[in-house]
Amino acid sequence: MNAADRALVLVVNSGSSSIKYQLLEPESGAVTASGLVERIGEDTGAVEHRSGGKTVEHEGPIPDHKAGLRLAFDMFAESGQDLAEAGVRAVGHRVVHGGEVFYEPTLVTDEVLATIEALSDLAPLHNPANVTGIRSARELLPDVPQVAVFDTAFFHGLPAAARTYAIDADLAARYGIRKYGFHGTSHEYVAGQAADLLGRDPGDIDQIIFHLGNGASASAIRRGKPVDTTMGLTPLEGLVMGTRGGDLDPGILLHLLRSADLGVDDIDRLLNRDAGLKGLSGVNDFRELRRLIEEGDEPARLAYDVYVHRLRRYLGAYLVELGEVDAITFTAGVGENSPDVRADALAGLDKFGIAVDPARNAAKSRAPRHISPPEARIPILVIPTNEELAIARAAGRVVESTARNPHNALTHRPTR
Repeated sequence: MNAADRALVLVVNSGSSSIKYQLLEPESGAVTASGLVERIGEDTGAVEHRSGGKTVEHEGPIPDHKAGLRLAFDMFAESGQDLAEAGVRAVGHRVVHGGEVFYEPTLVTDEVLATIEALSDLAPLHNPANVTGIRSARELLPDVPQVAVFDTAFFHGLPAAARTYAIDADLAARYGIRKYGFHGTSHEYVAGQAADLLGRDPGDIDQIIFHLGNGASASAIRRGKPVDTTMGLTPLEGLVMGTRGGDLDPGILLHLLRSADLGVDDIDRLLNRDAGLKGLSGVNDFRELRRLIEEGDEPARLAYDVYVHRLRRYLGAYLVELGEVDAITFTAGVGENSPDVRADALAGLDKFGIAVDPARNAAKSRAPRHISPPEARIPILVIPTNEELAIARAAGRVVESTARNPHNALTHRPTR
């Protein structure tokens, strides 16, 4: 085991008004502490910190991300673990959009941070929060290397036919318009775990992965490399999500701009916050959606049906694209915890060698598992994702590589 694997890595995931964090050991995956800072910038914020089987909570104003991280660091100390003395080797940051610039985990320098900020036009809801979190962590842990791990990196090498939009080529090149894909850290991690469960090398299998949470995406992976994914230039394309509608005729937006007296900001809010399950049913939490369906709520039933219809559409597309499939895997909050979604998405496909065993599917477990009948030709899997562990391992590798060769600090080739 190398030094990077033995040391602890702090993983930070900064959202627009929240910060999720974990302190973990990359080799074993053991989590030393974790927490959530919520409602940053509101009148009353909250921090929940878990360590050693105990939970410490705080409520009060949290004006910005630096204050939120400072509170989290104070709670580490309150729990008996001073981060400055804990042997933290690196801080790994989830960054949503790397554009065409970043496609490997990258040591953060002033130049790198400025470039991530410049890419905010491609991810206006995500990259600014990621940048704020990185800046705050650099100030609070100035002697600890910071590493950015990009959601888009796994899909950087998509085939040209899959990543290219059929619009004016010069315009697309000028503004970086292509399919980037997101949730890449999760898709890559789960692909490896699925191969392990099957006892095979990731480079030897073709698989379809459904990452279904409040955000949702699917990927087609051939011999360990992604050949297609549902999200595009932004996380708006593809599957129906909690508050995002996925695929949409762009003419709808033109119609709304011309006829509904909506501006660009109104359209942005509609697409990112008021569409998807929420737009159809009024709720974006899948548990609440199921409760409404059980009470006979028709909009909730329609929202669910639209959600499953989109899953099946992409399942069919990726089955054709891959030709042969060695596994279909479900992951993330809904994918891991909703037997109904899994069963309905795959219903009636026995002729294709796809089936779900009702007992296996209904069994509650946090372990990677098969939910298909033993005789099914295509294994159906449920694999819990662990983006934090993947980020921690990536950050550890970058720090170790940089220590051996400082020229490896920047693992991207700037293109803009």
